[in-house]
Amino acid sequence: MSEGGPAVTTTVAHAARVWNYWIGGRDNYAVDQRVGEQVAGMLPVIRDVARADREFLGRAVRFLAGDRGVRQFLDIGTGLPTAENTHEIAQGIAPESRIVYVDNDPIVLMYARTLLTSAPEGVTDYVDADVHDPDTVVRLAAGTLDLTRPVAVMMLGILNFVLDDGTAREAVRRIMAAVPSGSYLVLTHPTCDSELGGAGNEAAMRFWNEHATPPVTARDRARIAAYFDGLRLLEPGLVPCSRWRCGSDRPAVVPQLGGVAVKP
Repeated sequence: MSEGGPAVTTTVAHAARVWNYWIGGRDNYAVDQRVGEQVAGMLPVIRDVARADREFLGRAVRFLAGDRGVRQFLDIGTGLPTAENTHEIAQGIAPESRIVYVDNDPIVLMYARTLLTSAPEGVTDYVDADVHDPDTVVRLAAGTLDLTRPVAVMMLGILNFVLDDGTAREAVRRIMAAVPSGSYLVLTHPTCDSELGGAGNEAAMRFWNEHATPPVTARDRARIAAYFDGLRLLEPGLVPCSRWRCGSDRPAVVPQLGGVAVKP
């Protein structure tokens, strides 16, 4: 990071800041709020999606760190820090946990020091890399993580920014190939499936791609399920992320699928 920090464009809405706006954060600008409100008018459930995705992250990390004993997390496309980040949850359960955050967004770079606050027993690191270049992600992560031991690979709301299906599948394949048996893939992705309320996603995303950056796409269940090829999906499978291991609650269904799978 340069002494003055990375250049930040405040005239075009940006995904990290709009997402921050939808979950009630303060790290956004007027342009992000305008586009966020326009998208919310076209897809009123979007704020529920944003909150559900964040709550899914918390449940998944608690499950993996607490029930499955995972002590290493690779969080790709982390976005702007907010309450209960991956390292805070994991190290709250196991202070020795090691977490690597990956993002290529200059907005997130500005907040890297917040992400780097770690429990003294563990390690939290941040690397500047792009999911389009999975080999670099793995190489840089290996500076902090022991890739001979299980890793939870977190890919929440990131593959929708990889527009080509083949490129997205290959990114997942290469990253999961680099981690050992007993590792996990934790993934969420917006869906256009109408039974989950995803029909409005297409129009909202067209508007987004004309007025904001980076461009985004939704996918149907079959295309999202393909990311888990070669892995074993854990119960309850690939479901609306609001309904993944939600206990006795029955939160509203959202057009954002989520799942956790283990590498055999």
